Amino acid sequence: MYATTHLRTGLCVLLAAGLLVPAALGAAAQQKDYLSGLEADKIRDAELPAERIKLFISFAADRLKKIQYELSRTTPDRRRGQRVNDLLNAYTGCIDDAGELIDLGVEQQHNIRDGIKELETKGKEFLPYLEKLAAGGEANVSAFKDNLEDAIEATRQALRDAQKAAKEMAPPPVRRKP
Repeated sequence: MYATTHLRTGLCVLLAAGLLVPAALGAAAQQKDYLSGLEADKIRDAELPAERIKLFISFAADRLKKIQYELSRTTPDRRRGQRVNDLLNAYTGCIDDAGELIDLGVEQQHNIRDGIKELETKGKEFLPYLEKLAAGGEANVSAFKDNLEDAIEATRQALRDAQKAAKEMAPPPVRRKP
């Protein structure tokens, strides 16, 4: 009887642990963010929407540099595809956030002209690189093809949003000499 009770207790503990571990892993995955703590602090500390847009674009540029580094490494690594996928997801998140800030800035009539110019300039640099990767510039593109296509589409959409915002925004005030 004592052995049976311990066996049941042990099974209950193992079953509970088996159910809790996937739940804990799911919670950890939901908390995972594509910005580091320092980057998130910089975004929070930026006072103007144009500054936030520029920060997101600089973070996206950083992700692309890291992707270039990963793809230029000659040492074989089986986790490279996962790292590139993670970096592409982070890049896409940064570009999406910059585009959303542009939409919000236009809606709230903020002066985001500098952010729009930055996105247009950098986006025109980012897009050809991503398209070159998608065209087969990398032998193992299949490992991150879906995320690469998402990144390309996010960049195109952000560029369209920036062009639309530049047209919709009221011109800056003209200062007249007294």
